[in-house]
Amino acid sequence: MNKKIILITIFILGCFLTYAQNVGSSPEYIKALTPEWKGERFADGRPKVSDAILERLKNISIEEAWGVLRNKGFQNQFQGDWSIIHPEEAMTGRVVTAQYMPLRPDLEKQVKAQGKIENRAQQGGTNSWPIDLLITGDVYVADGYGKIADGTLIGDNLGNSIYAKSQRGVVFYGSVRDQEGLSEIKGFNGWILGADPSYIVQMMLTSINAPIRVGRATVLPGDVVLAKKYGVIFIPAYLVEDLVITSEVTALRDEFGHQRLMEKKYLAGQIDSQWSEEIKKDFL
Repeated sequence: MNKKIILITIFILGCFLTYAQNVGSSPEYIKALTPEWKGERFADGRPKVSDAILERLKNISIEEAWGVLRNKGFQNQFQGDWSIIHPEEAMTGRVVTAQYMPLRPDLEKQVKAQGKIENRAQQGGTNSWPIDLLITGDVYVADGYGKIADGTLIGDNLGNSIYAKSQRGVVFYGSVRDQEGLSEIKGFNGWILGADPSYIVQMMLTSINAPIRVGRATVLPGDVVLAKKYGVIFIPAYLVEDLVITSEVTALRDEFGHQRLMEKKYLAGQIDSQWSEEIKKDFL
């Protein structure tokens, strides 16, 4: 009888552990979210898009990137209307996602208990957990469900930690505090909805590196972000290199067209429609 009880207890405990909701997504889950990526991955499962491609992406306009994605069926990857810490500086990087929700005590208790199982820091708030995962080239992207007052996800202390780990910044559909201090962190940048002097209150972290919504965009862990003063684009990792090459050719075509129009070599209608063989040869 005792043996049966022990076996039943082990079975129940095993089921609980199997179905317990992780705070951080497993590498297997992230790989399942991004099966089209065929290249190298990080230990957490996120696609490892090259630094060279990230650097070239900075020169791509939001319109060019949006056009490529739209033509491939991705129509919900852009979000505008940001408050930007350094508007003239573009930022690209590999996305680490975090989801926040209004506080619910029973769920928060489960999140903290699971976080302990996952060896996450037990001192300080759970809003530090995504920061602990960052590596060079990462951009911390969070859905703070638009909360400004009492919804500040970081201040300048956490901002310094973010930049030390990632050499990048943040994209928050929410707010920050200590914006003046954040603006003084050399190299750090942020796309946020606003700033407020309050601390984070009645708000909880629910997941890390799971799919999130950022305004009108759907974002996956391992996406590549292109953030400029004109808005933010989230790009599936497997499309980034093709997007960069396509956009670079488009930019060259635009530059050529503008130059030839200024030189009055062609009429506007000739450049702004299907090119003749003569113009194609000229372009090449």
